[in-house]
Amino acid sequence: QVQLVESGGGLVQPGGSLKLSCAASGLTFGSYAMGWFRQAPGKEREFVATISGSGFSTSYANFVMGRFTISRDNAKNTVHLQMNALKLEDTAVYFCTVANIPNTAIEEHEYANWGQGTQVTVSS
Repeated sequence: QVQLVESGGGLVQPGGSLKLSCAASGLTFGSYAMGWFRQAPGKEREFVATISGSGFSTSYANFVMGRFTISRDNAKNTVHLQMNALKLEDTAVYFCTVANIPNTAIEEHEYANWGQGTQVTVSS
């Protein structure tokens, strides 16, 4: 059974940084792309970033380009999301997810399993 456990969320001021982590178990981790999505209050869940199973390819939503960096450690079955220059509009619950495929994936239907989410609040 695949399990994904996120950590690292919290309260941060605008312009600050946070690093989210996701520990995965129950799968051959390096065989699958991983992704981060987020859901703000009253809004639909949206794609943030994805990384291929090998870690060589990444893709980002336009609104985080240049501010967020996704990475993975296949030896430790973990994926990270480094978030810099945070804005008020980045406030959301952030979800870690594993794709059905090894390549990068930006569509929600390409993802099979989801973590419970971690809250990120950007506020002054």
